[in-house]
Amino acid sequence: MKIYNNPSTESFTELIQRPEQDLSKLIPLVTTIFNEVKAKGDKAVVKYTELFDGVRLEGFSVNTEVIQESEKYLSKEFKNAIEVAYKNIETFHKAQKTNKVEVETMPGVVCWQEKKPIQKVGLYIPGGSAALFSSVLMLGIPAQIAGCKEIILVSPPNKKGKLAPEITYAAKLCGITKIYKVGGIQAIAALTFGTKSIPKVYKILGPGNQYVTAAKQLATNYNIVIDMPAGPSELLVVADKTANPAFIAADLLSQAEHGEDSQMVLVSTSKSPLREVENALKEQVKTLSRREIANKALENAMGIYFDTKEQALDFINAYAPEHFSIQSKETSFFINGVQNAGSVFIGSFTPESAGDYASGTNHTLPTNAFAKQYSGVNLDSFLKSITYQEISKKGLQNIGKSVEILAEAEGLQAHKNAVSLRLETIKNLNDEK
Repeated sequence: MKIYNNPSTESFTELIQRPEQDLSKLIPLVTTIFNEVKAKGDKAVVKYTELFDGVRLEGFSVNTEVIQESEKYLSKEFKNAIEVAYKNIETFHKAQKTNKVEVETMPGVVCWQEKKPIQKVGLYIPGGSAALFSSVLMLGIPAQIAGCKEIILVSPPNKKGKLAPEITYAAKLCGITKIYKVGGIQAIAALTFGTKSIPKVYKILGPGNQYVTAAKQLATNYNIVIDMPAGPSELLVVADKTANPAFIAADLLSQAEHGEDSQMVLVSTSKSPLREVENALKEQVKTLSRREIANKALENAMGIYFDTKEQALDFINAYAPEHFSIQSKETSFFINGVQNAGSVFIGSFTPESAGDYASGTNHTLPTNAFAKQYSGVNLDSFLKSITYQEISKKGLQNIGKSVEILAEAEGLQAHKNAVSLRLETIKNLNDEK
């Protein structure tokens, strides 16, 4: 872990930099696969699945029988644990429902807003070094609550041409029946254009590697919306001398084992935690099954000391972490002061991994400082707002003159006429009485 002592504000720009993801180098490959999937459909998907995943599939769809039988391969303990996660995630996301907003902006002019589900959504679930069944819950549950009509799940197959039973079981809990054994660029392309087997969707959500990220970004050129740009997983912990170094080390390592490019930052207003956490990291990493990955990630970890909590907060908001853990007696200061973060974990007994799995909040979060302008996935990610207005005769008389003046000022005569004709009709009707 690299240690920085009270860095200046001017140096923040350099310190908040993540590993550069030059996706432009991937675009030629992504474009080639997109064009082929668009032209050849399933045939191209089969080709690239064999090339990248090492398995040739006769069909992509996971049948109902496989979905129903998935629980046979899982322990009772696992099913009980995933049930806890499901209920908490469901409870939190149901609480995000909002009622219709209606207001009479002036007498006779009524405006309202209602939220409607995005009809067709595609959920991408990684299945590489770890099958992320938890992402099925994080995406499938809010999609289900929102009322999306068609929920399509795609995930890369293993060498036997199958999906992990944990993924199909989680999908079953979420009521997802359209599951396809396809991953990578070809999966995003299939969701973008649609094939004979795989339906086209309106929005694609879910994490993935740099190839999936590049593919999702290219999909936006074809009228597809995505949840957010994605990058390596991140955790920033703010601590003081009251914090438990072992807890902090464990949290940082929970990010380090995601991948070699994971980002771990410890910000402290006391120098002692920096040394103590570094020692704890060295000891704890020895016990990890993914210690080689974690050790590689730790090479780029940072420990930063600041003289004051105000300086620390300035840096945190500049960094805009995906996950932000507060392990300091100044809890309220950091809760109230944080402006840019994907999800916040408060107190020594709130491990980041609880949010990854089962506390109820969503773990699909903005990385790479995108927390400055993006929210994490939530119920609204699967909804869109439609506005309505209804104007009575009296209402048009109240608002009409203003609309006429504004339309005329912009030189839009037809806009003005649309109001003027109605006002004249109302006047004539009143004159006849």
